Amino acid sequence: MPPSSHDHSHAPDPDAPPPTAEALTRRRRAVWLMLLLLVPVGLATVVGLFVLWPSGEPTRAEQAAAVAFPPGTTYPDGRVVSVERFDCGIDPSAAAQTCATAVLEILEGEGAGDFQAVELPPEVVAAGIAEGDTLVLTRDAGAEGGPAYGFFDYERDTPIIALAVTFAVVVGLVARLRGLASLVGLAFAFFVLLQFVLPGLLSENSPTLVSLVGSAAIMFVVLYLAHGFSARTTTALVGTLFGLTLVAVLGSLAVSAARLTGLTSEETVRLQGYDPTLAFSGLVLAGIVVAGLGVLNDVTITQASAIWQLHEVSPEMSWRELYARGMAVGRDHIASTVYTIVFAYAGAALPLLLIFELSPTPMWTLVTSSALAEEVVRTFVGAIALVLAVPVTTAVGAFFAKASETEAGAATERRVTALRARFAR
Repeated sequence: MPPSSHDHSHAPDPDAPPPTAEALTRRRRAVWLMLLLLVPVGLATVVGLFVLWPSGEPTRAEQAAAVAFPPGTTYPDGRVVSVERFDCGIDPSAAAQTCATAVLEILEGEGAGDFQAVELPPEVVAAGIAEGDTLVLTRDAGAEGGPAYGFFDYERDTPIIALAVTFAVVVGLVARLRGLASLVGLAFAFFVLLQFVLPGLLSENSPTLVSLVGSAAIMFVVLYLAHGFSARTTTALVGTLFGLTLVAVLGSLAVSAARLTGLTSEETVRLQGYDPTLAFSGLVLAGIVVAGLGVLNDVTITQASAIWQLHEVSPEMSWRELYARGMAVGRDHIASTVYTIVFAYAGAALPLLLIFELSPTPMWTLVTSSALAEEVVRTFVGAIALVLAVPVTTAVGAFFAKASETEAGAATERRVTALRARFAR
Protein backbone atom coordinates (compact mmCIF):
# COMPACT_ATOMS: atom_id res chain seq x y z
CA MET A 1 0.00 0.00 0.00
CA PRO A 2 1.33 3.45 -0.77
CA PRO A 3 1.87 5.90 2.08
CA SER A 4 -1.02 8.14 2.99
CA SER A 5 -1.43 11.45 1.19
CA HIS A 6 0.79 14.31 2.25
CA ASP A 7 3.03 11.92 4.17
CA HIS A 8 5.74 13.89 6.02
CA SER A 9 7.69 10.88 7.29
CA HIS A 10 11.08 12.28 6.40
CA ALA A 11 12.90 9.46 8.13
CA PRO A 12 12.26 5.74 8.52
CA ASP A 13 9.36 4.90 10.78
CA PRO A 14 10.80 4.05 14.24
CA ASP A 15 8.05 1.46 14.71
CA ALA A 16 8.81 -0.26 11.40
CA PRO A 17 10.91 -3.45 11.38
CA PRO A 18 14.64 -2.94 10.69
CA PRO A 19 15.63 -3.14 7.01
CA THR A 20 16.96 -6.41 5.70
CA ALA A 21 20.59 -6.87 4.66
CA GLU A 22 19.45 -6.86 1.03
CA ALA A 23 17.61 -3.54 1.50
CA LEU A 24 20.68 -2.00 3.13
CA THR A 25 22.81 -3.15 0.23
CA ARG A 26 20.42 -1.57 -2.29
CA ARG A 27 20.43 1.69 -0.35
CA ARG A 28 24.23 1.77 -0.26
CA ARG A 29 24.51 1.09 -3.97
CA ALA A 30 21.96 3.80 -4.78
CA VAL A 31 23.90 6.34 -2.72
CA TRP A 32 27.14 5.55 -4.58
CA LEU A 33 25.36 5.87 -7.91
CA MET A 34 23.85 9.24 -6.97
CA LEU A 35 27.18 10.49 -5.67
CA LEU A 36 28.55 10.11 -9.19
CA LEU A 37 26.16 12.97 -10.02
CA LEU A 38 26.42 14.93 -6.79
CA VAL A 39 30.20 14.96 -6.30
CA PRO A 40 30.84 17.15 -9.38
CA VAL A 41 28.04 19.49 -8.25
CA GLY A 42 29.52 19.63 -4.76
CA LEU A 43 32.99 20.40 -6.13
CA ALA A 44 31.51 23.14 -8.33
CA THR A 45 29.80 24.60 -5.25
CA VAL A 46 33.07 24.63 -3.30
CA VAL A 47 34.87 26.27 -6.23
CA GLY A 48 32.04 28.82 -6.48
CA LEU A 49 32.33 29.63 -2.77
CA PHE A 50 36.09 30.09 -3.14
CA VAL A 51 35.87 32.28 -6.25
CA LEU A 52 32.88 34.38 -5.19
CA TRP A 53 33.68 34.73 -1.47
CA PRO A 54 33.73 38.44 -0.57
CA SER A 55 37.22 39.90 -0.39
CA GLY A 56 36.55 41.83 2.79
CA GLU A 57 37.15 45.17 1.11
CA PRO A 58 34.27 47.63 1.66
CA THR A 59 31.87 47.73 -1.29
CA ARG A 60 30.56 50.98 -2.74
CA ALA A 61 27.30 50.52 -0.81
CA GLU A 62 29.17 49.92 2.45
CA GLN A 63 31.36 52.97 1.91
CA ALA A 64 28.31 55.15 1.20
CA ALA A 65 26.49 53.79 4.25
CA ALA A 66 29.51 54.55 6.43
CA VAL A 67 29.33 58.19 5.29
CA ALA A 68 25.53 58.36 5.73
CA PHE A 69 25.67 57.24 9.36
CA PRO A 70 27.54 59.51 11.78
CA PRO A 71 30.82 57.89 12.86
CA GLY A 72 30.83 56.61 16.41
CA THR A 73 27.05 56.15 16.57
CA THR A 74 26.03 53.59 19.19
CA TYR A 75 22.68 52.15 20.28
CA PRO A 76 22.49 52.02 24.10
CA ASP A 77 19.46 50.97 26.12
CA GLY A 78 17.71 53.54 28.31
CA ARG A 79 15.12 53.14 31.06
CA VAL A 80 12.22 55.61 31.11
CA VAL A 81 12.22 57.65 34.33
CA SER A 82 9.46 60.13 33.50
CA VAL A 83 7.14 60.96 30.60
CA GLU A 84 5.61 64.35 29.85
CA ARG A 85 3.00 64.31 27.08
CA PHE A 86 2.05 67.31 24.94
CA ASP A 87 -0.10 68.05 21.91
CA CYS A 88 2.00 68.14 18.73
CA GLY A 89 -0.76 68.27 16.09
CA ILE A 90 -0.11 70.80 13.33
CA ASP A 91 -3.53 70.81 11.65
CA PRO A 92 -6.30 71.67 14.17
CA SER A 93 -8.91 70.11 11.85
CA ALA A 94 -7.14 66.75 11.86
CA ALA A 95 -7.12 64.13 14.59
CA ALA A 96 -5.21 65.13 17.71
CA GLN A 97 -1.61 63.92 17.98
CA THR A 98 0.24 63.44 21.24
CA CYS A 99 4.02 63.53 21.49
CA ALA A 100 6.10 63.22 24.66
CA THR A 101 9.37 64.20 26.24
CA ALA A 102 10.83 61.24 28.11
CA VAL A 103 13.70 61.39 30.58
CA LEU A 104 15.72 58.19 30.40
CA GLU A 105 18.56 56.72 32.42
CA ILE A 106 21.28 55.43 30.08
CA LEU A 107 21.97 51.81 31.01
CA GLU A 108 25.11 51.01 29.01
CA GLY A 109 27.96 52.46 27.01
CA GLU A 110 30.03 55.57 27.62
CA GLY A 111 27.11 57.55 29.05
CA ALA A 112 25.90 54.83 31.43
CA GLY A 113 24.23 56.39 34.48
CA ASP A 114 23.49 59.71 32.78
CA PHE A 115 19.96 61.04 32.42
CA GLN A 116 18.86 62.33 29.00
CA ALA A 117 15.67 63.93 27.69
CA VAL A 118 14.46 62.40 24.40
CA GLU A 119 11.58 63.52 22.20
CA LEU A 120 9.13 60.71 21.31
CA PRO A 121 7.03 60.91 18.13
CA PRO A 122 3.24 60.42 18.20
CA GLU A 123 3.31 56.86 16.84
CA VAL A 124 5.55 55.79 19.74
CA VAL A 125 3.33 57.49 22.33
CA ALA A 126 0.24 55.95 20.72
CA ALA A 127 1.79 52.46 20.98
CA GLY A 128 2.23 52.98 24.72
CA ILE A 129 5.05 54.33 26.83
CA ALA A 130 5.35 54.34 30.62
CA GLU A 131 7.87 54.76 33.40
CA GLY A 132 10.10 51.72 33.71
CA ASP A 133 9.98 50.82 29.99
CA THR A 134 13.30 50.18 28.26
CA LEU A 135 13.99 51.83 24.90
CA VAL A 136 16.82 51.52 22.39
CA LEU A 137 18.38 54.91 21.70
CA THR A 138 20.85 56.32 19.21
CA ARG A 139 23.90 58.09 20.60
CA ASP A 140 25.75 60.43 18.23
CA ALA A 141 29.09 61.00 19.90
CA GLY A 142 30.17 63.60 17.34
CA ALA A 143 27.24 66.00 17.70
CA GLU A 144 27.91 69.66 18.48
CA GLY A 145 27.69 70.45 22.16
CA GLY A 146 28.24 66.85 23.25
CA PRO A 147 26.61 63.45 22.61
CA ALA A 148 23.05 63.64 21.23
CA TYR A 149 20.45 60.96 21.97
CA GLY A 150 17.36 60.00 20.00
CA PHE A 151 14.67 57.31 20.00
CA PHE A 152 15.49 54.28 17.81
CA ASP A 153 13.15 51.45 18.82
CA TYR A 154 11.61 49.49 21.65
CA GLU A 155 13.82 47.02 23.51
CA ARG A 156 12.67 43.48 22.67
CA ASP A 157 15.46 41.28 24.04
CA THR A 158 13.29 39.34 26.49
CA PRO A 159 10.44 38.22 24.18
CA ILE A 160 12.81 37.43 21.28
CA ILE A 161 15.21 35.39 23.44
CA ALA A 162 12.30 33.64 25.19
CA LEU A 163 10.74 32.63 21.88
CA ALA A 164 14.09 31.45 20.49
CA VAL A 165 14.81 29.32 23.57
CA THR A 166 11.27 27.92 23.56
CA PHE A 167 11.59 27.06 19.88
CA ALA A 168 14.91 25.25 20.44
CA VAL A 169 13.57 23.35 23.47
CA VAL A 170 10.37 22.28 21.69
CA VAL A 171 12.30 21.13 18.61
CA GLY A 172 14.76 19.22 20.78
CA LEU A 173 12.08 17.55 22.90
CA VAL A 174 9.87 16.53 19.98
CA ALA A 175 12.41 15.76 17.24
CA ARG A 176 15.30 14.89 19.60
CA LEU A 177 18.75 14.52 17.99
CA ARG A 178 17.35 15.03 14.50
CA GLY A 179 15.71 18.28 15.59
CA LEU A 180 18.89 19.51 17.26
CA ALA A 181 20.82 18.66 14.10
CA SER A 182 18.35 20.74 12.10
CA LEU A 183 19.05 23.69 14.42
CA VAL A 184 22.77 23.31 13.74
CA GLY A 185 21.96 23.28 10.04
CA LEU A 186 19.88 26.41 10.47
CA ALA A 187 22.83 28.13 12.16
CA PHE A 188 25.05 27.12 9.23
CA ALA A 189 22.47 28.48 6.77
CA PHE A 190 22.47 31.87 8.50
CA PHE A 191 26.27 31.86 8.53
CA VAL A 192 26.33 31.40 4.74
CA LEU A 193 23.64 34.02 4.24
CA LEU A 194 25.36 36.61 6.45
CA GLN A 195 28.97 35.93 5.47
CA PHE A 196 28.62 35.01 1.78
CA VAL A 197 25.25 35.73 0.19
CA LEU A 198 24.51 39.21 1.55
CA PRO A 199 28.05 40.61 1.09
CA GLY A 200 28.16 38.95 -2.33
CA LEU A 201 24.94 40.66 -3.39
CA LEU A 202 26.47 44.02 -2.46
CA SER A 203 29.58 43.30 -4.54
CA GLU A 204 30.05 43.29 -8.30
CA ASN A 205 29.46 39.53 -8.54
CA SER A 206 26.41 38.13 -10.34
CA PRO A 207 23.46 37.98 -7.89
CA THR A 208 22.24 34.84 -9.63
CA LEU A 209 25.54 32.99 -9.16
CA VAL A 210 25.93 34.18 -5.58
CA SER A 211 22.42 33.06 -4.59
CA LEU A 212 22.72 29.72 -6.41
CA VAL A 213 26.12 28.83 -4.96
CA GLY A 214 25.10 29.92 -1.47
CA SER A 215 21.79 28.04 -1.65
CA ALA A 216 23.49 24.87 -2.93
CA ALA A 217 26.05 25.01 -0.10
CA ILE A 218 23.25 25.41 2.43
CA MET A 219 21.31 22.46 1.04
CA PHE A 220 24.32 20.11 0.96
CA VAL A 221 24.91 20.67 4.68
CA VAL A 222 21.36 21.19 5.96
CA LEU A 223 19.80 18.13 4.33
CA TYR A 224 22.45 15.69 5.51
CA LEU A 225 22.55 17.22 9.01
CA ALA A 226 18.79 17.10 9.46
CA HIS A 227 18.04 13.78 7.77
CA GLY A 228 21.28 11.81 7.88
CA PHE A 229 23.44 10.38 5.10
CA SER A 230 21.09 8.00 3.34
CA ALA A 231 19.58 7.12 -0.02
CA ARG A 232 16.47 9.12 0.86
CA THR A 233 18.42 12.27 1.69
CA THR A 234 20.64 11.95 -1.37
CA THR A 235 17.58 11.56 -3.58
CA ALA A 236 16.03 14.65 -2.01
CA LEU A 237 19.24 16.61 -2.53
CA VAL A 238 19.24 15.82 -6.26
CA GLY A 239 15.62 17.01 -6.51
CA THR A 240 16.30 20.14 -4.45
CA LEU A 241 19.30 21.16 -6.58
CA PHE A 242 17.18 20.67 -9.70
CA GLY A 243 14.47 22.87 -8.18
CA LEU A 244 16.95 25.62 -7.29
CA THR A 245 18.38 25.58 -10.83
CA LEU A 246 14.88 25.75 -12.26
CA VAL A 247 14.00 28.69 -9.99
CA ALA A 248 17.10 30.54 -11.21
CA VAL A 249 16.38 29.88 -14.90
CA LEU A 250 12.64 30.60 -14.76
CA GLY A 251 13.18 33.56 -12.46
CA SER A 252 15.74 35.09 -14.80
CA LEU A 253 13.39 34.74 -17.79
CA ALA A 254 10.39 36.06 -15.82
CA VAL A 255 12.24 39.04 -14.34
CA SER A 256 13.53 39.99 -17.80
CA ALA A 257 10.19 39.48 -19.57
CA ALA A 258 8.24 41.40 -16.90
CA ARG A 259 10.90 44.15 -16.81
CA LEU A 260 11.05 44.10 -13.03
CA THR A 261 13.38 46.83 -11.83
CA GLY A 262 13.49 45.76 -8.19
CA LEU A 263 12.98 49.35 -7.06
CA THR A 264 9.57 48.95 -5.49
CA SER A 265 10.19 49.44 -1.78
CA GLU A 266 11.66 52.00 0.55
CA GLU A 267 14.54 49.63 1.28
CA THR A 268 15.57 49.16 -2.36
CA VAL A 269 15.34 52.90 -3.02
CA ARG A 270 17.61 53.43 -0.03
CA LEU A 271 20.04 50.84 -1.40
CA GLN A 272 20.03 52.66 -4.72
CA GLY A 273 21.07 55.80 -2.87
CA TYR A 274 24.05 53.92 -1.46
CA ASP A 275 25.06 52.28 -4.75
CA PRO A 276 23.12 53.00 -7.98
CA THR A 277 25.18 50.36 -9.83
CA LEU A 278 23.67 47.42 -7.91
CA ALA A 279 21.79 44.94 -10.11
CA PHE A 280 18.37 45.42 -8.52
CA SER A 281 16.58 43.08 -10.92
CA GLY A 282 19.18 40.49 -9.93
CA LEU A 283 18.30 41.07 -6.30
CA VAL A 284 14.70 40.15 -7.13
CA LEU A 285 15.94 36.87 -8.60
CA ALA A 286 18.21 36.20 -5.63
CA GLY A 287 15.24 36.69 -3.31
CA ILE A 288 13.23 34.16 -5.31
CA VAL A 289 16.03 31.57 -5.05
CA VAL A 290 16.55 32.00 -1.29
CA ALA A 291 12.79 32.02 -0.61
CA GLY A 292 12.43 28.63 -2.33
CA LEU A 293 14.91 26.79 -0.11
CA GLY A 294 12.61 25.70 2.70
CA VAL A 295 9.62 24.62 0.65
CA LEU A 296 11.74 22.71 -1.88
CA ASN A 297 13.47 20.89 0.95
CA ASP A 298 10.15 19.85 2.47
CA VAL A 299 8.68 18.60 -0.79
CA THR A 300 11.72 16.69 -2.03
CA ILE A 301 12.48 14.92 1.25
CA THR A 302 8.87 13.78 1.49
CA GLN A 303 8.90 12.43 -2.06
CA ALA A 304 12.22 10.69 -1.56
CA SER A 305 10.97 9.07 1.65
CA ALA A 306 7.78 7.89 -0.06
CA ILE A 307 9.68 6.33 -2.99
CA TRP A 308 12.15 4.42 -0.84
CA GLN A 309 9.49 3.17 1.52
CA LEU A 310 7.47 1.90 -1.43
CA HIS A 311 10.51 0.26 -2.95
CA GLU A 312 11.47 -1.54 0.25
CA VAL A 313 7.92 -2.73 0.90
CA SER A 314 7.49 -3.97 -2.70
CA PRO A 315 10.93 -4.32 -4.34
CA GLU A 316 9.34 -6.23 -7.22
CA MET A 317 7.59 -3.11 -8.52
CA SER A 318 8.84 -1.82 -11.84
CA TRP A 319 10.25 1.68 -12.31
CA ARG A 320 7.02 2.81 -13.96
CA GLU A 321 4.81 1.47 -11.17
CA LEU A 322 7.11 2.90 -8.49
CA TYR A 323 6.99 6.30 -10.15
CA ALA A 324 3.20 6.20 -10.53
CA ARG A 325 2.61 5.32 -6.87
CA GLY A 326 5.10 7.94 -5.71
CA MET A 327 3.34 10.60 -7.77
CA ALA A 328 0.05 9.67 -6.11
CA VAL A 329 1.59 10.96 -2.88
CA GLY A 330 3.24 13.88 -4.65
CA ARG A 331 0.03 15.24 -6.17
CA ASP A 332 -1.57 15.60 -2.74
CA HIS A 333 1.57 17.25 -1.43
CA ILE A 334 1.65 19.67 -4.35
CA ALA A 335 -1.96 20.70 -3.78
CA SER A 336 -1.37 21.65 -0.16
CA THR A 337 2.10 23.21 -0.62
CA VAL A 338 0.97 25.52 -3.41
CA TYR A 339 -1.47 27.03 -0.93
CA THR A 340 1.40 27.43 1.52
CA ILE A 341 3.48 29.43 -0.98
CA VAL A 342 0.66 31.68 -2.14
CA PHE A 343 -0.65 32.49 1.33
CA ALA A 344 2.87 33.06 2.70
CA TYR A 345 3.54 35.68 0.04
CA ALA A 346 0.09 37.18 0.48
CA GLY A 347 0.67 37.51 4.21
CA ALA A 348 4.06 39.18 3.68
CA ALA A 349 2.50 41.67 1.25
CA LEU A 350 -0.63 42.31 3.33
CA PRO A 351 0.01 46.04 4.01
CA LEU A 352 0.59 46.55 0.30
CA LEU A 353 -2.65 44.72 -0.51
CA LEU A 354 -4.54 46.94 1.94
CA ILE A 355 -3.21 50.04 0.19
CA PHE A 356 -4.34 48.62 -3.13
CA GLU A 357 -7.76 47.90 -1.65
CA LEU A 358 -8.12 51.63 -0.98
CA SER A 359 -6.87 52.64 -4.42
CA PRO A 360 -9.29 53.59 -7.23
CA THR A 361 -6.93 52.00 -9.79
CA PRO A 362 -8.43 48.99 -11.67
CA MET A 363 -7.51 45.64 -10.11
CA TRP A 364 -5.68 44.24 -13.16
CA THR A 365 -3.62 47.41 -13.45
CA LEU A 366 -2.61 46.97 -9.81
CA VAL A 367 -1.76 43.29 -10.26
CA THR A 368 0.56 44.09 -13.16
CA SER A 369 2.09 47.15 -11.49
CA SER A 370 5.75 46.99 -10.49
CA ALA A 371 4.94 46.93 -6.77
CA LEU A 372 2.77 43.81 -6.96
CA ALA A 373 4.26 42.17 -10.06
CA GLU A 374 7.37 41.20 -8.07
CA GLU A 375 5.25 39.23 -5.61
CA VAL A 376 3.23 37.68 -8.44
CA VAL A 377 6.35 36.61 -10.33
CA ARG A 378 8.00 35.35 -7.14
CA THR A 379 4.93 33.28 -6.30
CA PHE A 380 4.50 31.75 -9.75
CA VAL A 381 8.20 30.98 -10.27
CA GLY A 382 8.46 29.36 -6.84
CA ALA A 383 5.26 27.36 -7.39
CA ILE A 384 6.33 26.14 -10.86
CA ALA A 385 9.72 25.00 -9.55
CA LEU A 386 8.04 23.33 -6.59
CA VAL A 387 5.55 21.46 -8.75
CA LEU A 388 8.20 20.27 -11.24
CA ALA A 389 10.58 19.23 -8.44
CA VAL A 390 8.06 16.60 -7.36
CA PRO A 391 8.07 14.45 -10.55
CA VAL A 392 11.84 14.94 -10.94
CA THR A 393 12.55 13.80 -7.37
CA THR A 394 10.14 10.91 -7.80
CA ALA A 395 11.77 9.86 -11.08
CA VAL A 396 15.27 10.15 -9.60
CA GLY A 397 14.31 8.07 -6.58
CA ALA A 398 12.60 5.40 -8.68
CA PHE A 399 15.49 5.27 -11.16
CA PHE A 400 18.24 4.86 -8.59
CA ALA A 401 16.16 2.48 -6.48
CA LYS A 402 15.86 0.13 -9.45
CA ALA A 403 19.42 0.83 -10.67
CA SER A 404 20.74 -0.32 -7.30
CA GLU A 405 19.42 -3.80 -8.10
CA THR A 406 21.33 -4.07 -11.39
CA GLU A 407 24.83 -5.32 -12.08
CA ALA A 408 25.87 -1.74 -12.88
CA GLY A 409 24.98 -0.71 -9.37
CA ALA A 410 26.92 -3.63 -7.89
CA ALA A 411 29.91 -2.85 -10.14
CA THR A 412 29.89 0.79 -9.02
CA GLU A 413 29.91 -0.28 -5.39
CA ARG A 414 32.83 -2.69 -6.01
CA ARG A 415 34.86 0.04 -7.72
CA VAL A 416 34.19 2.51 -4.92
CA THR A 417 35.09 -0.10 -2.28
CA ALA A 418 38.33 -0.86 -4.11
CA LEU A 419 39.22 2.85 -4.30
CA ARG A 420 38.51 3.31 -0.59
CA ALA A 421 40.71 0.31 0.26
CA ARG A 422 43.53 1.69 -1.92
CA PHE A 423 43.43 5.11 -0.25
CA ALA A 424 43.23 3.50 3.19
CA ARG A 425 46.61 1.79 2.71
